[in-house]
Amino acid sequence: MSRILTIALAVSALALAGCGHSTGDRAMSGGLLGAGAGAAIGGLTGGSMVGGALIGGAVGAVGGAATSSHDVNLGRPVWR
Repeated sequence: MSRILTIALAVSALALAGCGHSTGDRAMSGGLLGAGAGAAIGGLTGGSMVGGALIGGAVGAVGGAATSSHDVNLGRPVWR
């Protein structure tokens, strides 16, 4: 079960890590979205919400930094 959860979390984080034009903006938005998704998945599956948030945040930040604004662009981040 945790393997499926990890894969789902990684895919979700990469799909959602598209806000901002700079690498830093994209890493931050991906980390925030991934942490939220990870905490939600951890809570819904009976696992640790904190652990899910940490893993999701890390995966989301890496995914956000690795993507290009030309590939995925969800617009200007709210903090800009």
